[in-house]
Amino acid sequence: MYDRLKGFRDFYPEEMGPRREAMDALEDAARGHGFREIGTPALEATQMYVDKSGEGIVDELYSFTDQGGRDVALTPELTPTVARMVVAKQQELSKPIKWYSTRAFWRYEEPQQGRFREFYQTNVDIFGSSDPRADAEVLAVAADGLTSLGLTGDDFEFRVSHRDILGGLLNAFDADVDTEAAIRVVDKREKIERAEYLDGLAEAGLSYDQAERFDDLLAGDDLDALTEFAGTDRVADAVENLRAVLDAAENLGVRQYCDISLTTARGLDYYTGVVFECFDATGDIGRSVFGGGRYDDLIEEFGGQPTPAVGVAPGHAPLNLLLERAGVRPEGDLSTDYYVLQVGDTEEEAARVAGDLRERGHVVESDVADRSFGAQMNYADSIGAETVVIVGEQDLANGEVTVKDMESGDQTTAPFEDFPGDRERPTLADFE
Repeated sequence: MYDRLKGFRDFYPEEMGPRREAMDALEDAARGHGFREIGTPALEATQMYVDKSGEGIVDELYSFTDQGGRDVALTPELTPTVARMVVAKQQELSKPIKWYSTRAFWRYEEPQQGRFREFYQTNVDIFGSSDPRADAEVLAVAADGLTSLGLTGDDFEFRVSHRDILGGLLNAFDADVDTEAAIRVVDKREKIERAEYLDGLAEAGLSYDQAERFDDLLAGDDLDALTEFAGTDRVADAVENLRAVLDAAENLGVRQYCDISLTTARGLDYYTGVVFECFDATGDIGRSVFGGGRYDDLIEEFGGQPTPAVGVAPGHAPLNLLLERAGVRPEGDLSTDYYVLQVGDTEEEAARVAGDLRERGHVVESDVADRSFGAQMNYADSIGAETVVIVGEQDLANGEVTVKDMESGDQTTAPFEDFPGDRERPTLADFE
C-alpha cells in the first residue's frame, strides 16, 4: 500500500466533475474573447528560472539533473514558458497574441489551505498591446468565467493597483529606497503584523515616519492627491493609465467588480504596470484567490523584441474554496443519460441502440462485464442513469425493446426498429 505524496492530490470522478466545470467556464470565457489554446511542457531548463528570479528560486523548485546531464525543473509557473515561446516565433506571430491554457504546475513549498505542491491554473495572456483595453479584457475574461459559475459581485472583488504609482511614491521620498524590496513588503501588508510591515519598509530604505506617510497615501483612494504628492510624470501617467483601464473595464461591463487598492502590489518583480488580485468579497477566505497584471519587460529580458504583455492566472484550488464559500460549487453527482441493458445474446442489437443514442450526443453506457439482469440494473442506478433501455431476447422476438424511467420506475415497450428513430432524446413518455 502506497501513500500519496504530501502536497499532491487525487481527484475521483465526483471531484473531477466540479473541477472540469470550473475549468470549462474559465476556458469558455477566454475563447469567447478570442484567446487561443496552447500546450506547454512540464519541464524547462532550471537556469530559466534562476535568470528570472535568482539562485534562491532553486529551493522552491522540483529540480534535478536528467539522464542527459541537463539541469531541469518542473514548471512552477507559465509566464517564463510563454515568454520563451513568444521569443521563439516573435516575427511569425500575429499581434496581439492571445493565448490561454489550463495545466498543472509544481512548487516545493509547505502545503496550506488552497495551496499545494502540485496545483492547476488557467493562464490567460495578451502579448503585443499596451492599450488599456488589453488589461481590461484580461479582467473581463476572469469576471466572465467567475460569473458563469454563479458568482456575483457580492462574492468577489478585483483589487486593482499600478506598480508605477507605488514606485513613483517611494521615489518621491528623500531616501535611498530599494523600490522592489519595498513593493514586496507592501505585497505582504495584509499577512503580517503592522510592526513587521513598518520594519520591512524601513529595511527597504524609508524612515519610520516616511513609512507611516507612505502607508497613509496607499490607504487613501484619492488618486489626484497621489499625483500632487509625487509631483512627477511617472505617477501622473500611472494614474492616467489606471483610470483608462477602469474606464475600459466599464465598457466591458466588469467595472463593478473592480476596486482601487494601492496596497495590492503583487510581489513578483517582473510586473510593470496595472496589477490586480481577486479576493473573496466577504473576507471569509483570507488569501487572494488569484492575481495578474502587466509585465511589459519580460519578453525583452528573454531575448526578444520589446513586447508589452498582460495576463491573469486563476488557480483552481483557491477558486474552489471561493465557490464552496459562496455555495455555488458545481455538483459532483455522477449521471448518465442512458444505460442499454442486455439480456441474453443481444450484443449486436444493444450496440446498435447505444451507438444511435451516442450519435445524438448522449452519455450512454452498456454492459462490459457479462453481468446478470439485476447486477446491470443496480449499476445503472449507481451511475444515475435517467433511462434504461432493455434489449432482451424475448422482447426482440416481438420486435420490441423495453424503456424504463429510473426515477419513477415506470416502463413500457417501444418498437426496436423505431428506437431511437428520429427522436433526439427518446424517453418513456414518447411511447406510452
